Amino acid sequence: MSQSPKTLTRRSALKNTAALCAVAAVESAAMPAKSENAKPTDIREQLQKKVQETLLVDTHEHLLEEEERLKGDSNRIKANDWSLLLSHYLDSDLLTAGMPKDAHDALFSTAVDPVKKWEYLEPYWPAVRHTGYGQAVEIALRELYGVEGLSRETVSKIQEGYRRRIRPGFYREILHDTAGIESCQVNCLASPFSETMQPTLLMQDISFLGMHMGPNLSAYAPKAGIEVKNLNDWHSVIDWWFKKYGPYAVAIKSQAAYSRNLDFEDVPAETASPSLKKKLAGENLTPEESKRLEDHLFWYCVRKATEYHLPVKLHTGYYAGQNSMPLARLQGNPGAITDLCKKAPDATFIFMHICYPYYEELIAAVKQHTNAVADMCWAWIISPVAGVNFLKQFLVTAPANKVLTFGGDYIPVEPVVGHAAIARKGIVNALSQLTAEGWLTPDAALELVEPIMRGNARRIFNLEEKTKKLATAPWVK
Repeated sequence: MSQSPKTLTRRSALKNTAALCAVAAVESAAMPAKSENAKPTDIREQLQKKVQETLLVDTHEHLLEEEERLKGDSNRIKANDWSLLLSHYLDSDLLTAGMPKDAHDALFSTAVDPVKKWEYLEPYWPAVRHTGYGQAVEIALRELYGVEGLSRETVSKIQEGYRRRIRPGFYREILHDTAGIESCQVNCLASPFSETMQPTLLMQDISFLGMHMGPNLSAYAPKAGIEVKNLNDWHSVIDWWFKKYGPYAVAIKSQAAYSRNLDFEDVPAETASPSLKKKLAGENLTPEESKRLEDHLFWYCVRKATEYHLPVKLHTGYYAGQNSMPLARLQGNPGAITDLCKKAPDATFIFMHICYPYYEELIAAVKQHTNAVADMCWAWIISPVAGVNFLKQFLVTAPANKVLTFGGDYIPVEPVVGHAAIARKGIVNALSQLTAEGWLTPDAALELVEPIMRGNARRIFNLEEKTKKLATAPWVK
């Protein structure tokens, strides 16, 4: 397969780097090398070196807690063996490539011998190994377990390496020491906010999906200790979550775009209140009633986030999974997000996944609106080439301080290594191509590395102050 060259991996570059443990440790960044009159090959080598030496801020993950992985018995772990690396995203490519459901289920079963699982994968591996999802997995296998490719001959060694790696501290080893990641931002899928035991490494979003969609009363009200009888009570529940976790969160996140367009109207409370009353009474809402309630609650949450200086992360574009994406609705995302920006000029909106495949429209929106930021999380493995094209176009179209270039977007931690390597390769490709084509000088390209890999994220999410706050998080033992 087409893999990133050894110069584009982090394992050797960071082998002896100490783990980050204080704000001062993450403030340093390499200064750009002077490169007047540099030849194209020289600038690419300089860019490769600088990109490898610069830590990434990872702005989006769904990682399980390390404790869950160490126990190995979580119902959120499909299979506690090497196949786990294929269980998020690559499993969808396998199904769309034609893998039967029974073979898919066997691949991720706890009842099947890990080494024998290759038999189920083998017929479909050639079809998926060159996709971004497949490349991320093979790079991770190489960097973590020392194997060159997934095959019948290597699967036993991969399984042995998988078992050896899972030990206390392995998240930091994988994320920081191998992938070169300064910190992650996690959207926990099991609870609205995770009281992680590694708060400065696994920074957390507040998930507000269930605050405005549904709403999901059982996920939020019990912990707040508030009985919801009306809309004011639900506002109080939302207020409780922001008061308790707003100071420790880095953003709020919703993936409502999986079920509707992002055309949220600013509906007043008195118009939305009857919808919640009807829901509380156990009655079914009409689509119009549901939309009024969702729209009102969306803006209530956005205003709360702005009050707590938290950016608002929104899923845009491509859907995870298979056989379920209404592309016609996705086409409406770019137009809807410009309306959001106009309705709340004081809010900061992070539009995730480059709105793939409509990334040129996203660039236009971010260029136009002060409060819009584009996030490349997930995009590098959806389509590595589109990631390069997006970054090239963005940097010569929109302000460079409005782009975030990496988020692994994984549930298992191991494939993040491969995704980070692909992102580094893509950043080098984009910047070196821009210099070769004469759109950037060598010095300008080198000067962009630090801000797009970490500086923009540190500023937008106020990570210096958040790191200080999280270092004393009250739930940490």
